[in-house]
Amino acid sequence: MTQIVMSVVLVFSGMAVRAAALPEFTELIENSVPAVVKITTSKTVSGGPSFLDQIPESHRHFFGQPNPRERNARSMGSGFIISSEGHVLTNNHVIDDADEVVVRLFDQRELVAEVVGVDPLSDLALLKIDAKNLPTLSFAPAESLKVGQWVVAIGSPFGLDYSASAGIVSAMGRSISANESSYVPFIQTDVAINPGNSGGPLFNLNGEVVGINSQIYSRSGGSNGLSFSIPADVAQEVVEQLMDDGRVQRGWLGVYITDVNRDLAISFGLDKPMGALVNDVEDESPAQKAGLLPSDIVIEFDGKTVEDSGTLPQLVGRVAPGTEVELTVMRKGKRKTLEVTLAERAGDDSEQSSGKSRHSGALDRLGMKVDDIDSRYRERWKLDGGALVRQVEPNSPAAETGLRPGDVIVQLGHDEVSDADDYRDLSSELKEDKLYPIRFYRRGQPLIRTINIDTE
Repeated sequence: MTQIVMSVVLVFSGMAVRAAALPEFTELIENSVPAVVKITTSKTVSGGPSFLDQIPESHRHFFGQPNPRERNARSMGSGFIISSEGHVLTNNHVIDDADEVVVRLFDQRELVAEVVGVDPLSDLALLKIDAKNLPTLSFAPAESLKVGQWVVAIGSPFGLDYSASAGIVSAMGRSISANESSYVPFIQTDVAINPGNSGGPLFNLNGEVVGINSQIYSRSGGSNGLSFSIPADVAQEVVEQLMDDGRVQRGWLGVYITDVNRDLAISFGLDKPMGALVNDVEDESPAQKAGLLPSDIVIEFDGKTVEDSGTLPQLVGRVAPGTEVELTVMRKGKRKTLEVTLAERAGDDSEQSSGKSRHSGALDRLGMKVDDIDSRYRERWKLDGGALVRQVEPNSPAAETGLRPGDVIVQLGHDEVSDADDYRDLSSELKEDKLYPIRFYRRGQPLIRTINIDTE
């Protein structure tokens, strides 16, 4: 009996130790809530269902020209006060296109806000309300946040004011935009974030703001255990520029990039997949002036490692226009250093040739028939040359690479392809069982893949 009692005591003691190790959020929330605000917006929109929608278009003139109907659309979000003089930070998408922005304070005052400036690329907006001596929140030091740390979000999910939720940092430096020009290395957490939380603060256990809640990943529209926040250091840089100039200036390199997969890494002489592979270089861009070439792999920017293609825009965008930086690239299997002076980023159909093929013959060893490109391809896609793919044999090396009729090959291996004859000469020299990069255009968009002549 005594042994059983001792076991029970030990079990409950272990539970008490584990419970004691969990963080206590009460004081953090009490101290922070007064500086968190609720934001409501309104705008006039036209349109909506009409009885005319049920009537054939040919008969609608009998009913005269209807007056366009307007309605007042409202939305909501969160934000927080960053200066005692009334500066409020929130997401750009919370106030985008609004006719009126109203900030509701903790003491229930509702004040119409002026938009100081917005930055759509980071999804941040700076507001100003006419109030003094307001409670404020401070940002955490840069690089103080780590994966696994506890974090707390406060906001107005579904309009429920000053709701708090907690979780941990799941990952850092996430690039979640489909657009390659995303400039935000998002913080990923498992904190419950829902519509209405947007623009609200994400805290560390010291009560410092480590992020601005911005997006959720969800198929239902509600919290799904994946939420994303804009890092505090990114927000600070944006706020500083918005306060000074009302807009944000970012460095611009002028390249189209993609990720480096395992096969591409092998073909370019890298030990592992990393860096940003240059698909194309814009005319008159800083990249072109610095000598950056298509098929270069940018592996370092201004002394910082480029882990993948999502990293490069984030690094470039945080450097002021006019700054000279070093680029380290892999070119034809060798490292090369370039000096580039960044410029300022500006605000932010597959047609077949109808001409006869001059080279129709048998399929080549890659499983293709190619032809010279005509002037329409050169003008529309701004190409100096290339070989037009006419036919692709199923299960061939070309088919496995993903090439299609209508693609224009401009590089094979590490050499440019000027015309169909040039392509044939280069393809005849390819060795078997070796990966080669192949660069081509599809619908005007540059792509890079690898191709392999398999002996099996």
